[in-house]
Amino acid sequence: MPLSQSVAPTHPVAIIGAGIGGIATAVRLAVRGHRVTVFEAQESFGGKMHQLELPGGYRFDGGPSLFTLPHLVDELFTLAGRRPQDYFRYQRLDPITQYFFADGTRLTAWADEPRFAREIEEKLGVPAREVLRFLDSSRRAYEGTAATFLHKSLHKAGTYLSPDVLQALAALPQLGLTSTMHQRHAAAFRDARLVQLFDRFATYNGSDPYQAPATLSLIPHLEHGLGAYYPEGGIYAIAQSLVRLAEELGVEFRYQEPVLEILTAAGRVTGVRTSREVYDFSRVVSNMDVVPTYRRLLPRQPAPERTLRQPRSSSALIFYWGIGRRFPELGVHNIFFSPDYKCEFDAIFREQTISDDPTVYVNITSGHTPTDAPPGHENWFVMVNVPHNQGQDWPALVERTRQAVLRRVSQALGTEVAPLIRAEHIWDPPGIEARTSSFGGALYGSSSNNTLAAFLRHPNFSRKLEGLYFCGGSVHPGGGIPLCLLSARIVSDLIDN
Repeated sequence: MPLSQSVAPTHPVAIIGAGIGGIATAVRLAVRGHRVTVFEAQESFGGKMHQLELPGGYRFDGGPSLFTLPHLVDELFTLAGRRPQDYFRYQRLDPITQYFFADGTRLTAWADEPRFAREIEEKLGVPAREVLRFLDSSRRAYEGTAATFLHKSLHKAGTYLSPDVLQALAALPQLGLTSTMHQRHAAAFRDARLVQLFDRFATYNGSDPYQAPATLSLIPHLEHGLGAYYPEGGIYAIAQSLVRLAEELGVEFRYQEPVLEILTAAGRVTGVRTSREVYDFSRVVSNMDVVPTYRRLLPRQPAPERTLRQPRSSSALIFYWGIGRRFPELGVHNIFFSPDYKCEFDAIFREQTISDDPTVYVNITSGHTPTDAPPGHENWFVMVNVPHNQGQDWPALVERTRQAVLRRVSQALGTEVAPLIRAEHIWDPPGIEARTSSFGGALYGSSSNNTLAAFLRHPNFSRKLEGLYFCGGSVHPGGGIPLCLLSARIVSDLIDN
């Protein structure tokens, strides 16, 4: 409801963590009249969605780099009676991604699906009609299931009494419940390069396409059907604009004040104890990863061990490089594929290490935001999918992987990249874990490497403690900007219903 129609102030609510899920929850609850306080351990907001500046004039989005479903951000401003464009602007990307395959093939993913299909037919020899047929099945699977599996709690009986469930049942033929993503894609396409291209969408929630269910083949529709976008000022602008809105609505942000314990009595939440003092709250929302929420903040409460012990998603190894020249053949999103995808995912999920020749993702925002790099230079966010932290020898893995990344990208571009690096910063899984309290540095909480993974995620509320709720990437419906925003919607509805 718009702010002008909000109810009188009701319950004070504490939110632990100023990640995107926590910020969005704060906005929604403030619109509804709740007094909201957000406690954040770091010096500023954003969580994984922070920004980084390096000497020489290079700015980077620290974490997420892909933006889809922008209406979920716009919705927050509209609910508050604001015009979204007064706070936040974005443009649809076209092209979306530049693909570089190990055999030297280059492919452009255009925003227009027929044009993308023609590009695939021309470069890979796969008939355009087969590509469009697959993308259409991805669309039908998404449209049939999103209302049930993403927009509502899977842990409330009322969800299954909704008419949306009938729509989800009708989409079952598109879901591929008995096969993996890779099997689905290999059955759809004979060209191994195109199979690899669609397999990579498993990484959007930190999973393995050789284990993850074919239901995740609906993910390409988010990008190719609904579109990928670039926010003016970069991804960090999403967090900036929403914090501005939240503060206008009266939300209080208390930075560098970590919550040390969630206080309880007689089966319900009573407040929080921070590094500074004790506060009374009848409702607490944890935007912290669910594992440390239980292990650190609720040490005297029984934990849902089956949920907390679910296999973790992948993490990331990120090199932030200031590059001393421009590469016109590169766009915002660029993928340099490894020659052996199966080996790469086996290394991550079975061997808990990094393959010797991994796929490399390079995000460059300076082409759209020139101030992100000096004139004639670029800001490269270079990411490799890696296992979550389990005590591996990260310094050795980082150095080995850095050399592998330089080899792969230099070979694809026909230019030695190492001499062009003017500034560098590295973020590894232990660093991600330390800054964001993500258990093991896993970016998406638990992985989605089995058919029941969605149901095994922690619900957005506590079954044991009245007044305790959860949002963010480690709980339902999952990680990534859109799903974190949807978790905020689910939590706010739970609190007020």
